[in-house]
Amino acid sequence: MTTGVRHSPTVAERRARVAVAVLFFTNGALFANLLPRFPEIKASLDIGNTAYGLAVAAFPAGAVVAGLAAGVLVRRWGSAPVAVGGTLLTGAGILVASVAGSVELFAGALFLAGAMDAITDVGQNAHALRVQRRYGRSIINSFHAVWSVGAVTGGAMAAGAIALEVPLGRHLAFAVVLFAAVACGALRFCLPGRDTDSGADHPSVRPTREPGVERGLRPSVLLAALVLIAMAGTLVEDAGNSWAALYLSDALHAPATVAASGYVALVGAQFVGRLLGDRLVNRFGQRAVARAGGAIAALGMGTALAFPTVPGTVAGFAAAGLGVATLVPAAMHEADELPGLKPGFGLTLVSWLMRVGFLVSPPLVGLVADATTLRTGLCVVPLAGLLVVALAGVLRGRAR
Repeated sequence: MTTGVRHSPTVAERRARVAVAVLFFTNGALFANLLPRFPEIKASLDIGNTAYGLAVAAFPAGAVVAGLAAGVLVRRWGSAPVAVGGTLLTGAGILVASVAGSVELFAGALFLAGAMDAITDVGQNAHALRVQRRYGRSIINSFHAVWSVGAVTGGAMAAGAIALEVPLGRHLAFAVVLFAAVACGALRFCLPGRDTDSGADHPSVRPTREPGVERGLRPSVLLAALVLIAMAGTLVEDAGNSWAALYLSDALHAPATVAASGYVALVGAQFVGRLLGDRLVNRFGQRAVARAGGAIAALGMGTALAFPTVPGTVAGFAAAGLGVATLVPAAMHEADELPGLKPGFGLTLVSWLMRVGFLVSPPLVGLVADATTLRTGLCVVPLAGLLVVALAGVLRGRAR
């Protein structure tokens, strides 16, 4: 197990769990309302692919620039207020981006949205870990599963708005106001008090053991390993986001409707893995779950690349999504409880470097693909799985 002593949660703690789930849902839904309308924005601004690509890259760039400030803000204001404030400013950036009349304003708004999204991410995960410590068992994966539900909901809202020909600005104004109000409503049910005091007022907060400490590993070494585990998870996610449809359509000559199934299979399996993740972690420990997941991703995607077929590749992406489902929540949890670090620093650093991975991995895979083939470039997926198998020892085992 990954937390502390089990106990029956109080009514306030149950409400806090629901409130944090709502924050994850709104975070997933906000940006997903904008993504399907990017082609419309590109056409209205009358820009080429290069200018469009640079403008869209402003979102992860903003996240990288502002990400390290999140820990300071959480320690100063508290994780829940930071998460909600970040949600409001993320929504403001998304709204401005939807009505921007120039590519410069569009990119600037996306930069703001990305910066605030990074801060929201740290705030909501920090508060989720506070609630998890109160519960005395793993529940962090369920919050990330709710984020996936929010992303699907936001995408469906955008698809519906497009089908009904709702103007872009009106659609995004409705979505931003709706989810901002929902996030503000959730704030009153979050845990009270400062995050740095959360370990003093409840018997179940203290962890059962410190991962890796009994093997003499320094916190800096543990933190580096946790960053690599999180980046492995995000690298596999990005492979589905950026390359699955292209590989299926170009290399395997799948029709467009089938090519989209690679990404759908990855995110769908990842959602299932997060739904089941807490139960598996509580029973077997995060270390065993991560090792098994890394092996599933490496074996599934490795087999699909070795013997390329359309059905096998779709199944390979599904195996990869299932295998990495719990990695990012696990790395965040362990980093947040490393000894000798300021509260929130480990979580902030993992979240920040994870976003660096999102920014860097697409061009790296593209360079390998241009030099060889995309099939070779996608070998990063099984390699990431093997890396997780090798590093999973820094995660916690099953509670004694």
